[in-house]
Amino acid sequence: MSRAFRRVLVMLPAVVLLLACQPGFAEEPFRPQAGVFPPLAQAHSYRGQLIFLDHANRRGSLRVAGDGMYFRNSPHPFAMLPYGIIRYHGAAAELQDIPLGTVLHARGFLPPDPKLSAVPVLPVDNKDKDANHNRGDGIFPAENHLLLLEDELSYCLREGKVWRLNEVTIRNRAGQITAARGAADGEAAVAEAETFTFDAATRIWRAREALTVADLVAEESWPAEGKRALDGQVVQLGINWKPTPDGVFTRFHLSDIWLDDTAIERARQQQAESHKAFIRSRWMPAWVDAVDYGSFGRATITVTLFGGMDPTLYSDFQKGQQALMNAAENTLRHTGGQYGPGHMASRGSIVEVIQATEEPPLGSSGIQVRFETDLIIEGLRPQRVVRVCPTSWPQVNLPREEYLGDGTFTQEDRFPTPAIFPKYE
Repeated sequence: MSRAFRRVLVMLPAVVLLLACQPGFAEEPFRPQAGVFPPLAQAHSYRGQLIFLDHANRRGSLRVAGDGMYFRNSPHPFAMLPYGIIRYHGAAAELQDIPLGTVLHARGFLPPDPKLSAVPVLPVDNKDKDANHNRGDGIFPAENHLLLLEDELSYCLREGKVWRLNEVTIRNRAGQITAARGAADGEAAVAEAETFTFDAATRIWRAREALTVADLVAEESWPAEGKRALDGQVVQLGINWKPTPDGVFTRFHLSDIWLDDTAIERARQQQAESHKAFIRSRWMPAWVDAVDYGSFGRATITVTLFGGMDPTLYSDFQKGQQALMNAAENTLRHTGGQYGPGHMASRGSIVEVIQATEEPPLGSSGIQVRFETDLIIEGLRPQRVVRVCPTSWPQVNLPREEYLGDGTFTQEDRFPTPAIFPKYE
């Protein structure tokens, strides 16, 4: 082997790493493994309009944005990973919190186990295929199991981005706005400018005020008719989609405009309070890391709490606190019992709470809880999903669609098969 060839071999890993960081580098689709939180960097990114949701099974459909005629794009099914995080208005959320029509950013992977997928399983290279009929490519990605699903406000807050308004054109309280998204601490690039529609129903938030387009016209911030420069006014936007005239197929619509930090924080806080109440009634999701069996049904179970929740929820898990733990499906639906989660749950005490010293991967809280019980139930096994709650949380009966019964359920009962989704040519 020549010295020059050996030099090339030594340099090859660095070259591959450099190429992988370049836009357009084709990475292999990533399939998560059981018991391991997948890296966000390996996720496939896309965005689309929320068309359908099945909140009990944490799945739905997006009309994915491509480079073709958006209105012709068929809804594309997705399922949330059990540790997948949903964010709305900058806070943790559930699918039912998000209005249909909202444009969402998705980060997805191949299904961890295709046999148990709650949505159709597609060829791994499906995002590279042209959908034909002027719809473009990339609108049916096989990476339909999501680690992260978030609205525009949540995406911008997480990424440190803002929108800068350049110009408004208005007629009869409706019109168009040109805006550019960029770093909060820098100038937005002209190439990133995008035109949105708005109308009289667009909500405008300023401090504690809920305004309309008519209010901005009345105070002369916007013109009653015609065009006005807005000089890069910094805002955050809520985005959805409505059919548009003039042969423009992917022009999105503004559902909300937040004019200042106070208005943004109020929206975030309201959503956070709603989600905290939801989790306290449905219990914190986690997966089992290990089970140390004792005698006569005793066991100590170590679980990792899933991430993305409000910090006050995690602070309720304290050493010595009495708790309940129940088995759940990957959809996070409770299993066992006919009266809700507390019917057959294992009871015991929290013997240790361990906080990771390093930043946890997305999907994980970085918090492990060791729970001791004298009667372990089926389903509390390594790599299985569970739900756990301190007994200080309210004990309520859940709607029937949110739990699975006494253990005699079939695969079809666990979640309806993908056959419920329509087939498109």
